[in-house]
Amino acid sequence: VDPFLSLLHSISSSLSDKDLSDMKFLCRNRIRKRKLEAVQSGRELFSILMEQQEIARDNLKLLRELLQEIDRGDLVARVVQFEEEEPHAPDDQPDVHEKPVAVICDNLGREWKKLMRELGMPEVKLDRIEAAHRFDLYEQLVQALREWQRWKGKDAKVADLIKALRGCNLNLVADMVEE
Repeated sequence: VDPFLSLLHSISSSLSDKDLSDMKFLCRNRIRKRKLEAVQSGRELFSILMEQQEIARDNLKLLRELLQEIDRGDLVARVVQFEEEEPHAPDDQPDVHEKPVAVICDNLGREWKKLMRELGMPEVKLDRIEAAHRFDLYEQLVQALREWQRWKGKDAKVADLIKALRGCNLNLVADMVEE
C-alpha cells in the first residue's frame, strides 16, 4: 500500500463532519463551488487537491496548514512524521541530480521555462507549476526540475540538462553544472 495514500486515508477517517466542513470552507478559493459542494469526505477533498497538484507526496504544506487551521494538531503530527520518514523511501533517495539541480536553481532565474521546454516538458505542466508557485521563481524552477525527473525517471541524465542549457544559450550555467 502506498504510504502517502495511506496517510491521506487515515487523516480522512479521523475527520469529523465539522472538520470536513471547515476544510471545505478554507478551500473555497482553490476549488470551484459546485465541485466543493459535492465533496462528502476528506478522501474526496484530498483527491481533488491532488488532481490540482495542491498536495502531493513531496508537497504537504497545504494539508498541514488546513489541519492547523482546524485545530487538529494530532493530524498535523501525522503529516510531519510522514514527511520526516518519507525521504527514506526508494523514490526519494538522494541522487546524482541533486547537486546539478541546486546549481541550476541558484543561477537560472527567469529562463526556467525556456530550459524546461528544451527538455521537452509539456506546456500544461509548466503552467501548473507556475500557477502553484506564482510569486516564487526559485520554487517554480525547483518543482519544474523535480517534475522533469519524475517524468523521465531513470532517463533523467545530467548530460541532458547540460545539453538543454547549452541549447538555450545558457552556457555559463552549463559550465557551472559540469564543474
